[in-house]
Amino acid sequence: MPKTPGKQVFNKTYFHTEALDLLSSAQSQKVFRAAKIANLELGTEFNVVRLEEGSTRIALLLYHDFFGEPFPELRESWLVDVTSGQVSYRSYEQSLNPPILHRKELLLPPNHSRWNEYAALTISTEELGLYNHPNRIGYRSQWTHLIRDCGYSIVGHQLIPIANDESNTQNEDEKNSSGFIERHRTALTRHTFSAPVQSLARNGYLDGGNTFFDYGCGRGDDLRGLLESGVKASGWDPHFAPLQPIQAADIVNLGFVVNVIEDFDERVEVVGRAYSLAERLLVISVMLANDYCTVGQPMNDGVVTKRRTFQKYYSQAEIIAFVKAVLDEEPIPVSPGVLYVYRDKNWEQQFYENRNKSKRAFQRTGFSGNKPAHISHRTISIQEKYTKYKKSLESLWDTCLALGRMPHPTETRMLPDLIGGFGSLPKATRFIINQKGQGLLEQSRQRRTDDLCVVLALQQFEGKNTYKHLNPGLKRDIKSFFGTVKAASEAARDLLFRIADTDAIAQACQWANNHGLGHYEIGKSLQLHTSLVEQLPSLLRVYVGSAAALYGDYRNADLVKIHVTSGTLTLLRFDDFESRPMPRLAERVKLKLREQNIEYYDFAQNSFEAPYLYSKSKYINEEYPNFPEQLAFEQQLEALPFVKLSGYGPKSTTFDSLLQSHRWCIEDFQLKRIETIPSLDTQCGKYFSYRNLIECGETQSVTKIPNIPRNPDSYSALLDLTTNILDPVIDYFGMIQLTYGFCSAELEKAIRGRISPKLDQHAAHEKRRNGHYICKRLGAAVDFFVEYEDMEEVAEWIAQYTPFDRLYFYGKKKPLHVSYGPEQSRIFVQMHISQNGHLIPRPYRLSDKQYS
Repeated sequence: MPKTPGKQVFNKTYFHTEALDLLSSAQSQKVFRAAKIANLELGTEFNVVRLEEGSTRIALLLYHDFFGEPFPELRESWLVDVTSGQVSYRSYEQSLNPPILHRKELLLPPNHSRWNEYAALTISTEELGLYNHPNRIGYRSQWTHLIRDCGYSIVGHQLIPIANDESNTQNEDEKNSSGFIERHRTALTRHTFSAPVQSLARNGYLDGGNTFFDYGCGRGDDLRGLLESGVKASGWDPHFAPLQPIQAADIVNLGFVVNVIEDFDERVEVVGRAYSLAERLLVISVMLANDYCTVGQPMNDGVVTKRRTFQKYYSQAEIIAFVKAVLDEEPIPVSPGVLYVYRDKNWEQQFYENRNKSKRAFQRTGFSGNKPAHISHRTISIQEKYTKYKKSLESLWDTCLALGRMPHPTETRMLPDLIGGFGSLPKATRFIINQKGQGLLEQSRQRRTDDLCVVLALQQFEGKNTYKHLNPGLKRDIKSFFGTVKAASEAARDLLFRIADTDAIAQACQWANNHGLGHYEIGKSLQLHTSLVEQLPSLLRVYVGSAAALYGDYRNADLVKIHVTSGTLTLLRFDDFESRPMPRLAERVKLKLREQNIEYYDFAQNSFEAPYLYSKSKYINEEYPNFPEQLAFEQQLEALPFVKLSGYGPKSTTFDSLLQSHRWCIEDFQLKRIETIPSLDTQCGKYFSYRNLIECGETQSVTKIPNIPRNPDSYSALLDLTTNILDPVIDYFGMIQLTYGFCSAELEKAIRGRISPKLDQHAAHEKRRNGHYICKRLGAAVDFFVEYEDMEEVAEWIAQYTPFDRLYFYGKKKPLHVSYGPEQSRIFVQMHISQNGHLIPRPYRLSDKQYS
């Protein structure tokens, strides 16, 4: 049991507010001041404090049910600068994967009544090796699955082995309930299919329930993939499949056909015929104009390419106008160059609703802080009735939460069972609401109301007469949430007009930032991953959705940037955003809503250097795949002294060069040292080569022993030593003279007796034949002196201004020994000569002299 409270994590200390009396007076006053600045009540509005060594910032944290939960979840966080008075806030209340707390006993006073109980749980988790996976312990989802992977579950404050006969179904339910796992997945592999087919997959049209006809299927690549996925698909092509029948289908795809037809009248005919075949939806896609689209011989309104093919390159506005003129229907852009034209207006209405509906509404309620009430125990008959009809009642409850209202009989599964048990659907609905409580249903109702208001606002923005085609479900929604169509229309119009209110936009952006939805530069812009847009306030969802009228589905991009004052939206697509810690920008689209104009920039087709995204974690949150790994990578990157990430960070080529020159590389989500061995004459820091550090000793010079490092990490350690210690010393005092540098096992034998290879770090990362390191301290060391300088002043300067590991001072005119290594022990020793001639190490006391 520790004598003082506090959980140490690097330079940060966490403690519970019940331990406040055990802190120093200065620390306590700092906490009280932070609470006053943030206007928070100690113990109720926050229960954990995080102090950071050498910083004026204090974190005030609220963990839910600190004493009752084995690993409490973080609900709210305030970061307070007690000097400037600045406060930043983050809420995790609606997060599907909040941070959790481990080893909570360390935050409490040692005499706390439950200290031993909590410590026993910590010991159990340590014995299982759970903390050997640092990237899987900080957030609820990863931690829960890690425990389960080890064959255990948590009951109270105990780890309980999972029984061999436990149903796997429960495990699958847990995985599927986390919500964010499927967010970045589709039923069809994206890179396998063309853009229009990908869009159909994203919108749920290729689940096997609809027929699909590819009018101009080419070689049939899409068709083969669709048939393998269980879709009822067929196609025709005048060159590759001329004998196949041309037939009607629910969905007809006219993919990149219009732009290869040189005759305008034939284009019109083909579009009209394709539309006549589409029973529900026609998808049209074309090549869009770019900086290189004019390459070729002009012909009609297009060009003949080098391959003797015709290409008509459209702008987004041009293809929309063309389709509208031909079909007298308003096409819907779903992505650049891809349009939907609906014949089934119920499908169209459902598309708008689905595109702007939060898919988290139902998922989120399952993780609400208000746990669903258990079955009423007022009478045995109520519990028995619930048990008897549990399956149908739970299905009914799911429907209520999905709709945000009481369902109509046509929207209800297992209706006969419910009527047989309760007499009517309303009675069954009232019964389950009484058992579950109104809280979750009210949350879902508010979310569905917001969703519908967004849908209606965006349809008004596009000039569509929404109310001519109201399907029965939408009519029930409007009646339940708004009362009348007129009231719904007015609410939607008010919301739409508010996107011109920059103060309201700024407030909504701040709210998003406080809830972990992107990075907000105050008064300028909010930037976030597109998967988070559906969680934004309805005002910002309309702002983003308005851009869809110009561009198409914003989800084709990775990041969206909402400009607060200019009425502009920027969409950014990166190269493999999810799988790379620093993805490169591939495409930027700037949508000017006021001017109804699009600016498009493709980095792949232009000479401008594509930049890296250096702080990806700012724009995602804890629910995104690999978020813990991303945070760990960024902490690694920020710790590198040669990397400066202010502003937009260095150019990608500059960054790559810096990383290479310092012997680092990126592998998955980790920074790792390069494992190649450089030439001895390769530059090692600003002033030396590796050869200088290897051939500088007197014995090596005389014996000519090769003294070559065999371990690549030894070269990296020598480089770290020069860049962190030797280069700064030379910059300040001038050139130094090396007297002893790297020492291999072969050189060690020649100077045995006068050195201590197990301790002095001159062997760097070299190993003996048995595989053990010669010096377990690792790092690297050199001995040197500076001509005409007092070496005591040099030693003191190193101690004050460099991150040395060990520093041995032998005398004002003698070489000193300095090392740089992973322990960063900062041990400064003065070597004294005893009466019998032995060197005795004593701690060195720094003088008050300051160096400029």
